[in-house]
Amino acid sequence: MDFDARLAPYAAHSSKSRGRTHIEPPAGSRSEFQRDRDRIIHSTAFRRLEYKTQVFLNHEGDLFRTRLTHSIEVAQIGRTLARSLQLNEDLVEATALAHDLGHTPFGHVGQDVLNECMKDYGGFEHNLQSLRVVDELEEHYGAFDGLNLTFETREGILKHCSVNNARQLGELGRRFLERSQPSLEAQLTNLADEIAYNNHDIDDGLRSGLLTMAQMEEVELFARHRRMVETQYPGLPGRRALYETIRLMITAMTADLVETSAALLKEAAPQSIDDVRAAPPLIRFSPEMRAETTALKRFLYANLYRHFQVNRMRVKASRIVRELFEAFMTDPVLLPPDYQVASGDTLQQARKIADYIAGMTDRYAIKEHRRIFSLDSL
Repeated sequence: MDFDARLAPYAAHSSKSRGRTHIEPPAGSRSEFQRDRDRIIHSTAFRRLEYKTQVFLNHEGDLFRTRLTHSIEVAQIGRTLARSLQLNEDLVEATALAHDLGHTPFGHVGQDVLNECMKDYGGFEHNLQSLRVVDELEEHYGAFDGLNLTFETREGILKHCSVNNARQLGELGRRFLERSQPSLEAQLTNLADEIAYNNHDIDDGLRSGLLTMAQMEEVELFARHRRMVETQYPGLPGRRALYETIRLMITAMTADLVETSAALLKEAAPQSIDDVRAAPPLIRFSPEMRAETTALKRFLYANLYRHFQVNRMRVKASRIVRELFEAFMTDPVLLPPDYQVASGDTLQQARKIADYIAGMTDRYAIKEHRRIFSLDSL
C-alpha cells in the first residue's frame, strides 16, 4: 500500500523514515507514522492527560480544557493544515498527540517548579520529558522499553532542547547544535499548537469569568472577528456569538498559515526533507498575522495567565510540587518501590522522583501531598 502517494516531495514520507531505535517488521496495513499514533493513543501517559491542567486546575470545572482535549484539538487543526500543504497528516497527528506527554501536573507552573528543584540534577524540560516517556518510561513491550517510535515522530516531540541535553541525544539532538530545521510536519504541529491554545484559552477565560468580553474587544484580532459575527448574525446570544468569533479566528489563522507557507515553499522549492532541514523555517504566519497573534498572547499572559485567582492556584500548585520533591529526596522510602534507587545514587534518585512527579495528574498530586503531609490522612 502506498501511503505516500499524495504527498509533496518535501514532506516526510513514511517509506523513507529514518526508522526506529529497535528494528521491527513492517506494520502491514498501517504506515509507520500511523503505528506511532496508535502506540501513543494506547499509552498510559496519554490517558493521564485527561486529568492534567492547561490553565485551570482539574477540580475547577468539567468544561475547561485539559492536556488531553488540547492535544486532540492540536491534532485536528494540524491534520487540516497538513492536508492543505500536502504534508504527512499521520506524522502531524502522532506528534500532536504526543507533544504534551511529559508535562507535569498543574500546567507550566509545575514544570517551572520541578525545573527549579532539579537545577542541581540536570534540570527538567517538559519536551525532553515527553521524549523520555516515549523512549524509556512506557512499559508495553517485551523487546524494548518505551514505545520505539520513529525518528520523525521523536523529532517532532522535541520542540525545544538545551544545548547540553542536545549533545547527549546523538542524531536527534544534532539540529539544536547545527541550528537546522526539523521536518515541515514538526514545524506545522508547533504552530497548530499555538492556534489551538490561543483560541481555546479565550473560551476558557471567558467561561471562567476571569476575562470579560469588554477586555477581549481590546484585542484587534478578536474585535475584528467579533464585529464580523455581529454583522452576519445581529443579536446572536452570547456563547453562540463567542463560538462563531473563535471559529472565524481559527479559520483566519489557518488560512494565513497555509497561504504564507505555500508561498515560502514555492520560493524555496525544496525537493526533499533534507532540503527542508537546510532551509530557514518554511511554515509560518505572515508578518501581519504574527504581530496579531503575539499581541493576543501578551494580552492572555497579562490578563488570564497572571490573573490573581490563577496566581493563587499557581502558588498552591508550586507548594505541592516543591514539597513533594523535597520530601521524596529527604526520604526516598516514601516513594513506591519502582521509584526507589537501591544504589543510593542521588542524581539517579532525583531523576526518578522527577519522573514520578511529572507523571502525576493534578488530582493525584493533590492526594499524594495530602497523604504525606496531612495528619487527617493517617
